[in-house]
Amino acid sequence: MSDAVIVGAVRTPVGRRKGSLAGVHPVDLSAHVLRALAERTGIDPGQVDDVVWGCVSQIGEQSWNVARNAVLAAGWPESVPGTTIDRQCGSSQQALHFAAATVLSGQADLVVAGGVESMTRVPMGSSVAGGMPFSEQILERYRGVEGVAQDSPLPFNQGVGAELIAERWRFSRAQLDEFALASHEKAAAAQDAGAFDPELAPVALADGGKFAADEGIRRDTSLAKLGELATPFRADGVVTAGSASQISDGAAALAVTTSEWASRHGLRPLARVHTAVVAADDPVTMLTAPIPATAKALRRAGLGIEEIGVYEVNEAFAPVPLAWLAETEADPERLNPRGGAIALGHPLGGSGARIMTTMLQHMRDNGIRYGLQTMCEGGGMANATIVELL
Repeated sequence: MSDAVIVGAVRTPVGRRKGSLAGVHPVDLSAHVLRALAERTGIDPGQVDDVVWGCVSQIGEQSWNVARNAVLAAGWPESVPGTTIDRQCGSSQQALHFAAATVLSGQADLVVAGGVESMTRVPMGSSVAGGMPFSEQILERYRGVEGVAQDSPLPFNQGVGAELIAERWRFSRAQLDEFALASHEKAAAAQDAGAFDPELAPVALADGGKFAADEGIRRDTSLAKLGELATPFRADGVVTAGSASQISDGAAALAVTTSEWASRHGLRPLARVHTAVVAADDPVTMLTAPIPATAKALRRAGLGIEEIGVYEVNEAFAPVPLAWLAETEADPERLNPRGGAIALGHPLGGSGARIMTTMLQHMRDNGIRYGLQTMCEGGGMANATIVELL
């Protein structure tokens, strides 16, 4: 029986907006992790059948098929193709799903999945460029629904969705701030212990320096400081910039093949892609789909939530993983053990592969058999992936 296995995973450190990676073109950032992946795994780039790359804002420097441009910038053979996909925040997690399906079907032997986002150089929302991506028929369907702004090019707002979740699950401002603080504390502890080091590919900078560590972690934050932040989405709201993911720059890459092909080419599988699903939910609240996606993944996998040793639920906003915990009744100690996007950042198109890279390293370090990753996505969608350590 054929399977899909991950034989390599690498990521850049995540940079803050206008931070250390601000001077790096997103194509070059992508090329950097492609080269690092080949060096660390020993794969021959000429044997890569395709590069499937996630990117959300496909405009300007991230337009014109960033995947193919990354292949060329990496110095890989011109024979290696690439395609760029957009499933919003889950783009590079979807890239992994496509890569696994492609090798499982026999259409390819070796596929690289990953993604990039330079939110400094290509700001979030810039791809709208004055146009209206939502037609009148969509607006009419949701006219009058709470949380929909009728006279905006972006009538569905993630921040408002986060507030709706907090209201529905009755999360207080204090609960959200406490979750945010814990994310920074866990990420700082992991960084201090060197837990991220094996997965990172430091980036050489134009000034001769090297960017080698995630820079979004706020070691000096506190509940008092978080409590001083404004609530931008609702005057009487509970969600702040402190309980939301950081705007970031970064890239990550995963090498995917079959166990048989890996064995024939001397590659060591890290984990098997056990189950991969996608689901969708209400596009207004927008951020709740990880809940049905998780249920779908567990059902297809034939596993219970208690059998999963680690859960990575993207911290787009603190209410998202908290609502997920409430509905799944999962063990909170297993959730985002090395911090999440609130502390580490959320380079949109690269986050799925970044999270998977971090989760795989945590599984290897702790001998965890099953890990589950899920993340909310624009439009009310979510991917969920279960991997099995090998």
